[in-house]
Amino acid sequence: MVTVYGLDNCDTCKKARNWLRRFEVAHEFVDYRARRVPAETLRAWAGQLGGWDKLVNKASTTWRQLPEGRKSPGSDPEWTLLLKEYPALVKRPVVVTADGVVTVGFTDNAFKARFGVGK
Repeated sequence: MVTVYGLDNCDTCKKARNWLRRFEVAHEFVDYRARRVPAETLRAWAGQLGGWDKLVNKASTTWRQLPEGRKSPGSDPEWTLLLKEYPALVKRPVVVTADGVVTVGFTDNAFKARFGVGK
């Protein structure tokens, strides 16, 4: 099973979910504003992706509106607290497959490669 984490009203999340439906990839969607992701899961995602910078969307309006002092968390607990307070900072969508592999974002070509369809 594939789990897609994101925001219900996010256009990129909608595109990813539509793509998965079109290619009949079974999946579950989790809106992480409604169902918050536990801190240990956020840490695991960041670790697998190569660090917090790969998980956090620093191009977002939410990031740009943060006070400067909040933009440089120095530890995992500070990062997880920031993401708990501002879940929209997580890049979207976060896609987790049954084997535990985590990716962020959506492109048609990346999903085709990841799910082995449409080649």
